Amino acid sequence: MNNQNSSMCEIYLGGGCFWCMEAVFQNMKGVLAVESAYCNGYSKNPTYKEVCNGDSGHVEVVKVTFDDAVISLQQLLEVFLKVHDPTSLNAQGADKGPQYRSGIYSENIEDLEWVKSFLQQQQSHYDKTIVTEVELLSSYYKAEEYHQNYYLNNPNSGYCAFVVAPKVDSFKSKFPSLVVDD
Repeated sequence: MNNQNSSMCEIYLGGGCFWCMEAVFQNMKGVLAVESAYCNGYSKNPTYKEVCNGDSGHVEVVKVTFDDAVISLQQLLEVFLKVHDPTSLNAQGADKGPQYRSGIYSENIEDLEWVKSFLQQQQSHYDKTIVTEVELLSSYYKAEEYHQNYYLNNPNSGYCAFVVAPKVDSFKSKFPSLVVDD
């Protein structure tokens, strides 16, 4: 996650539809960029249709680039755990299938060990078992361009109005000190 001699870091988060995750993290202080993508599947250059069918093995993720001098990985993960259900296996709300699994991915094994420990500490806050997948990033494909900035470009679409907006509002109400100033 951490680049040498820099406070810029990256983490890859799967928490259901990437449109929801993208919109939340785009509103967070210290987040420099958010990119919707597919990761950790077995087909090369998957399309949205292949991923949505559950045929490619990929998970919808957002690549979150952040400044750890402004926001910590712990703070990012605290938000991540509150804006999706980490105890739901292969589903978030009406979005069902392995492409919607909860997951945290990194290119650094040491960071993943820290993430595993963090999730173990968080388990006491949940009645059900946290099923979030924690793995090395094994493949990564940027999603099609029309998925990038989806909520910003389509705030009035049905899915955005009824699914994405409530997640963004929940983040803003639960973490007001982390919200980007408008």
